[in-house]
Amino acid sequence: MNRKQFMQKAVMGTAGFFIAKDMLAETKGPVYGHNEMRFRMNNKWGKLNPEKTPVNDCHEMIQDSKGRILLLTNETRNNVIIYNTSGRLLSTWGTEFPGAHGLTLHTDGKEDLLYITDTNRHQVFKTTIDGRILLTLDPPKEIEIYKNKKEAFVPTETAVLDNGEFYIADGYGAQYILHYDANGRLLNAFGGRGEGDEHLDNAHGITVDYRQEKPTLIITDRSRTAFKRFSMEGKLLEVIHLPGACVCRPVIKGDYLYAAVLRSPTLNDAGTGFVTILNRENKVVSNIGGSEPKYVNGVLQPLSQAEKIFTHPHDVCVDNEGSIYVAQWASGKVYPYKFTAV
Repeated sequence: MNRKQFMQKAVMGTAGFFIAKDMLAETKGPVYGHNEMRFRMNNKWGKLNPEKTPVNDCHEMIQDSKGRILLLTNETRNNVIIYNTSGRLLSTWGTEFPGAHGLTLHTDGKEDLLYITDTNRHQVFKTTIDGRILLTLDPPKEIEIYKNKKEAFVPTETAVLDNGEFYIADGYGAQYILHYDANGRLLNAFGGRGEGDEHLDNAHGITVDYRQEKPTLIITDRSRTAFKRFSMEGKLLEVIHLPGACVCRPVIKGDYLYAAVLRSPTLNDAGTGFVTILNRENKVVSNIGGSEPKYVNGVLQPLSQAEKIFTHPHDVCVDNEGSIYVAQWASGKVYPYKFTAV
């Protein structure tokens, strides 16, 4: 064997060692979740140097068309942090969103676009993927409660249709769901604060559900531990009760709905979060860090945190490989965790 052949074999052997080591690392550690949705945690995945790339509250995450993972934080030194799926820092941008809260991706056929809600500025922004602002939404003065009262509008989330129309959930404000055309003209409003099921209390998240023949909206009613299904026009169709789970925004990937649970009122609220996963029939099939889901006569029994792996999870992102990334609010400025399916 000549020297060149020896070096090639040595390099291949070393590479094989590190690949095997990485694969072994993935298989170590406890398994979280239940039934067909079970995962191993990597709580070092998104960790960065806080002196150079700090976070405050890690609010929401998405995966763009290039496969990158974008994190939104209300740290104005870098509102948006962009990772690859291995957790390596790619870039950052954003200094103008002190209340950065909701992050939604929309691809218009040409490019990726972002919708960012800012609870401090009482505004919603449509931006390019690198942060150029294309549209700014202020409180809708067409609705009496918002007229001359900026503080009544505290938007937390958006959902965007293929044609560019979008919905805003005013989850920390007057609790309305606001429907706009692609140019930002108000088309409709429904929900609002109130006692009936058609009303909302902490309408924290919203998404479009395409899993059925006809698309519908799934909207968070966090204080009432439920998701609510509405028609695209705003008619209440279904209440999905989730006792013990103050859920954040619904995230749909494939047949499943994923959501961070900020806290569990069945426990001593603070620091009692977990992640819940529902199937196509809206039955809870798994809880990461939470109690095993149990139904009695078709009724879901109260859920709670079972394992202390989260403090206040605020959002989940499910990538194209089925891995889950979890961002946390008021949790010691921790970076996102990654969960890989087993």
